[in-house]
Amino acid sequence: MRKGIVQLVAIGIVIGVCVSLVAVLFKWLPTSDSVQFDRITDVYWMATIISIAIFTIVTSVIVFSVWKFRVPLDDDADGPPIHGNTGLEIAWTAVPAILVLAIGIVSAVVLAKNGEAGSNPLQVNVTGQQFEWKFSYPSYGNFTTAELVLPAGQTTKFSLTSVDVIHAIWVPQFAQQQDAVPGITTTIYVTPKRPGQFAVICTELCGLGHATMRAKALVLTPAQFARWVKVQRKK
Repeated sequence: MRKGIVQLVAIGIVIGVCVSLVAVLFKWLPTSDSVQFDRITDVYWMATIISIAIFTIVTSVIVFSVWKFRVPLDDDADGPPIHGNTGLEIAWTAVPAILVLAIGIVSAVVLAKNGEAGSNPLQVNVTGQQFEWKFSYPSYGNFTTAELVLPAGQTTKFSLTSVDVIHAIWVPQFAQQQDAVPGITTTIYVTPKRPGQFAVICTELCGLGHATMRAKALVLTPAQFARWVKVQRKK
């Protein structure tokens, strides 16, 4: 009995290490460049760790059972009747329920946090149209540009709409994504962490030119952003 448990644990360690290496060594997500993405990453790793643990346990038992309890190919006899284990059934029902509830609670908290505007958000109105984006800044005279420019460290409130079909705005490094829908205004919040250049992508199939519906996003320091605004207002 003890030998079997040791063998089962050894199989579990091997499987767990292999799966963990796959999770850690491969780059599954873009680099986080927003506060909201950091929160989403926390939920991702929480769910990943839980998934690795469950996968390791289930796979280890399957591999161990196939190895230790296999029968000869010519053995067609039925196995002995086995009564279910009530305690085990309660455990494998209660534990997944608790884990799913925990993931749901953490996800709800992150969703609520990512939906907060914070103090003094920058307002940017976004208009989607086949096949381009337009960005206007109502707090600075409502000038419009074809590229998205944001200050690092300040939360931006995006108000989105569309003039034709449904589009969806997404900057992979910001993680936040929202549809731009004709006739209504949707909102999303992003707080860039550092200066850089990124791509604005439409993630809703919107026609033949969908793949070309991209724009440039620039995150500047607050001082650089102030100078950029001054130049745009003069234009």
